[in-house]
Amino acid sequence: MVFPSSHAPAARLVRRTLTGAAAAVVVLAATACSPAGSIESADVPAWKATALPSVPGTVLEDAGKILNRDPIVRAASGVPAGTYTLTMTCEGGGKAFFAVSLDGSRLTEPGAACNGSRETARIKVPVAGEVTLSTSSVDAPLIYAYHLAASE
Repeated sequence: MVFPSSHAPAARLVRRTLTGAAAAVVVLAATACSPAGSIESADVPAWKATALPSVPGTVLEDAGKILNRDPIVRAASGVPAGTYTLTMTCEGGGKAFFAVSLDGSRLTEPGAACNGSRETARIKVPVAGEVTLSTSSVDAPLIYAYHLAASE
């Protein structure tokens, strides 16, 4: 677009305004994709208290940070046979996986999108034994919490 010389100051003002607006859009888009706080410095107990409070009948629970691809394994012995609900949540982007095993045999491996929502999976424990839960992600860092509780 060509402006007559009398409109040159107005054209410069329009260009500057558009350039500034474009820069603001880029900055806002970049911050919208960034996590609100640093996972590394997150207060896990405080986050878990609101993200996934404990429930009655819990046989196994954990919360923490996944800072690399190494799985975090927790176990509970003497878990009675029955139907359980695994409730999971995570934040930080990506997905977390929760592999559930009974005496070394995998029962299931549900996942959760790490956007703060709660996900659930029904787990059938056919016989009493040691239940192991391995939490992992390829999308580290993230923060997670879960509990495995007897279903009502």
